[in-house]
Amino acid sequence: MKVKVLTGLGIVALVVSAVLHFSGVQASSQKEPYKIGAVFSVTGGGSFLGDPEKKTAEMMVEKINKQGGINGHPIELIVVDDETDATKCNLAVKRLIKKDEVPVIIGPTTTGTSLAVVGVDEEAHIPLISCAASYKIVTPVESHKWIFKVAGSDSHVVEKMYDYMKAKGIRKIAIMTASDAFGASGREELSRLAPGYGIEIVADERYGPQDTDLSAQMTKIRSTQPQAIVNWSIGPTQVLAIKTWRDLAMDSIPLYQSHGFGNLKNLELAGKAAEGVLLALARVNVGDLLPDNQPQKKAILEYKAAYEERYKEPVSSFGGHASDAMNLAVSALQAVGPDPAKIREHIENTKGFVGMHGIFNMSAQDHNGLSKDDLEMIVVKDGKWALAK
Repeated sequence: MKVKVLTGLGIVALVVSAVLHFSGVQASSQKEPYKIGAVFSVTGGGSFLGDPEKKTAEMMVEKINKQGGINGHPIELIVVDDETDATKCNLAVKRLIKKDEVPVIIGPTTTGTSLAVVGVDEEAHIPLISCAASYKIVTPVESHKWIFKVAGSDSHVVEKMYDYMKAKGIRKIAIMTASDAFGASGREELSRLAPGYGIEIVADERYGPQDTDLSAQMTKIRSTQPQAIVNWSIGPTQVLAIKTWRDLAMDSIPLYQSHGFGNLKNLELAGKAAEGVLLALARVNVGDLLPDNQPQKKAILEYKAAYEERYKEPVSSFGGHASDAMNLAVSALQAVGPDPAKIREHIENTKGFVGMHGIFNMSAQDHNGLSKDDLEMIVVKDGKWALAK
């Protein structure tokens, strides 16, 4: 595997040439490689999301190539680090399309970077499978014909969370959201869906994604006497919200996090303060806890074993995003070859695909193919994920 750093279009690109020799087969006898472009936030504010995505994609490509590639064609995976920057992501996607001539792209990692490249892919007619959450990435479908995503939508997460709250008799909540694309989309869905569940939002606090003190927001929230608090962000503010909640002795009020919290590294950073925190998560995080007849369990445990053996770190929602995106891209290449239009059509007609994040059923009206039923309510218990009762 060759790794080299290239500079171009003002970005730093990590290009991984993952065309490996097959066992007993000389390079001269190989068929032409099939290219897959990938844009991940390997560095920057979204690195804890993008790093496991990159690792997962590389692991999968190496395995596929050792097994003979796609119909005899080795995969050439070209990974670009957008540094969690929307402008650099836009340039990276343009590079993959124009210079590398990839027929399909997986990523980007975050909502903000994904929204920044929708127009580029639509204009170029290259299918893109985002690893980010906001429903806005794939809607309206009429103007997002070439865009798909594998993460459950923020609307699904809010619905799952509100179902749980309603069952617990919670009717008054406070929300606090980061002022970035992810936080803004979550805030919109929390507000939009609340009336349908009989939930009143009694406090609505916002903060910057780089803020280092959330005590003012939490203090204001306490004065409104909510029955639960929802924090919606990614990165260090997730842990900061938990520690502030605990330090201000507000832990009698249940704290819910967004699905952006779905990495055990966050639990390590939060420590004992995270005990009792609730969130809706994809099943990839809790494969061991699923019943044996759950359709996803076998695939999740196989991915978990391979990833954790190779990288000596736990799986997360985010590596699971890359797994699902890669499998969709590989399935399309296997079925129709490197024709972007045919790849797009094949992905759009995906039915019954058992992935890390659910059982995908795409259509011309739905370029995500998931629902709230693909999520589990999770509680932090003894520093680990547990199924919430």
